[in-house]
Amino acid sequence: MVGSIAESSSDSLNRTRAVKSCLEGLHNSDYRISLANAALPSGKTKDARAWMSAALMYQYGCWSALKNANDTQLVNQTMSFVNSLTELSSNALSMVASYDDYGDDMSTWAPPKTERDGFWGRGFDGGSELWSRGGFPSKLTVDVKVCNEGRDGCYKTVQEAVNAAPDLGVKWFVIHIMAGVYEETVRVPLEKNNVVFLGDGMGKTVITGSLNVGLKGFTTYDSATVGVVGDGFMAKGITFQNTAGVDAHQAVAFRSLSDRSVIENCEFLGNQDTLYAHSLRQFYKSCRIQGNVDFIFGNSASIFQDCHILIAPRQANPEKGEKNALTAHSRRDPAQSTGFVFQNCSMNGTEEYMRLYKSNPKVHKNFLGRPWKEYSRTVFIRCNMEQLIAPQGWLEWDSDAGLKTLFYGEFENTGAGSELSQRVPWSSRIPAEHVNTYSVQNFIQGQDWIPTN
Repeated sequence: MVGSIAESSSDSLNRTRAVKSCLEGLHNSDYRISLANAALPSGKTKDARAWMSAALMYQYGCWSALKNANDTQLVNQTMSFVNSLTELSSNALSMVASYDDYGDDMSTWAPPKTERDGFWGRGFDGGSELWSRGGFPSKLTVDVKVCNEGRDGCYKTVQEAVNAAPDLGVKWFVIHIMAGVYEETVRVPLEKNNVVFLGDGMGKTVITGSLNVGLKGFTTYDSATVGVVGDGFMAKGITFQNTAGVDAHQAVAFRSLSDRSVIENCEFLGNQDTLYAHSLRQFYKSCRIQGNVDFIFGNSASIFQDCHILIAPRQANPEKGEKNALTAHSRRDPAQSTGFVFQNCSMNGTEEYMRLYKSNPKVHKNFLGRPWKEYSRTVFIRCNMEQLIAPQGWLEWDSDAGLKTLFYGEFENTGAGSELSQRVPWSSRIPAEHVNTYSVQNFIQGQDWIPTN
């Protein structure tokens, strides 16, 4: 049906763009469902749940794309079919979630519940070992190099090096991106598994672009300077940047749909929508993330450990005041195993922003997050929050949308911005006996895939 829309869309940029987005989403959804089907008979319910969570998200994305091009009867019919598909997938995901939560005792099966219902799921008990699971591997063999000069044996662009990686590779394909500024758009497609970007350090190896939604034919998804889909992606020692500027609205520096992805000692620079942690399981360690409006967003299950989160100015006339949200998580189904977890991170502003903030703190408000979708989930655990975080802590998206179903939790945070006495009533304090729900091992099954040496 989408193909039929494509055949009749040469005269419509909106439909052409919607078709491209929808087809990619359906392809990714089909792939993740096939993985879930293969995982379930062997009891890998957490993997199946992660993959079905992503499959459902991609179907929603297809429907949303078509909604923006809803100008023909065929588009209407296709949207109706995709809507039915999402309902079936949601039901299937709920059954997987019930098995994950309750096991094979079908007498206890129930519609999916969340922390707001007092349900914390099953997981491993333990201490610090649940949280510390290594990170980027220490010993790697470089397969190819990238350098600005394009010398013999050295690719000139990062994309050329990615293209050289084997399809469906089972071993790490290590690309050493040497110090320099690479102005290009990079895509790591679904078939390029286990691709590794090894840079020479933040601020030394820089991949930069300026695509944004203000340009004709570009969506937030398309605007990413670097976009990754292939599973097992890893990166270290790189700055990912989008220089579109404060007036360009959505402009992504890095987007990831890569399951079991490890990013360490990397920097993400932008303004609105800097880091699109789109879907599946991701682990960010010792990274620096800078932006202003919803600058960490998406519907992945991501853990940010030992990261520095920095707010930057976003207005041409900043003296008028502004509201910034660090995060915008977009879980829209209670059975999806997704959420953002910040552990041992710091929340502050850039030097430029702090000068602005201190000049008139009453008009500059910064919040930990706001609900992009109704089951948004974000937690902060043992983080340091500086004074620029508003006492209310969290911000509404659209009136009371999601306020009864989201879960925003805090546990043992420090700093002037961590005081809980004035927090909004729809946020929560995580009970000590349940904090390990959000550990690397329980939340993203990191013990199965994060390197330990």
